[in-house]
Amino acid sequence: MSNETKTTELAAEHTPRMQLFKLAPEAYKAAVALDKASQKGLDPSIAELVKIRASQINHCAFCLDMHTKDALAAGESVERIVQLSAWEESKHFYTEKELAAIELTEAVTVLTDGFVPDEVYEKAAKHFEEAELAQLITAIAMINVWNRIAVTTRLVPGHYTPGAHKQ
Repeated sequence: MSNETKTTELAAEHTPRMQLFKLAPEAYKAAVALDKASQKGLDPSIAELVKIRASQINHCAFCLDMHTKDALAAGESVERIVQLSAWEESKHFYTEKELAAIELTEAVTVLTDGFVPDEVYEKAAKHFEEAELAQLITAIAMINVWNRIAVTTRLVPGHYTPGAHKQ
């Protein structure tokens, strides 16, 4: 390989389809309030892992950008974030409680069989107190709401500053 510096031009950013938050401000405010409420009593590290994993599954680049930056800023390791997409092969990076949350996130996010398997729910219930489990389920539902909004309206990743949307 030569010592020449390679010049690589990046692809152009796509254009968002709409600014839903300006067009439906009451819905946005309600979603923000529910999202904030869903985080109460939930371990912040688990909350970010859940947001990242659901966003990976849903191919939400905007939310991946936001939540990986927030997780890194909060002290999460690059290694754990990178391994999250292959968590079943890298379980040793996570606690049993985190694994239960990640598995529940997948089950709630995908719902391909039309239900969350009993064994997945029971594993989560074993690691989370009932009120905390309720918060986790709500947090998983909320990141799925945000993913669907961001993907549908084509929000542009790459411009988020860590902590900018913290309530």
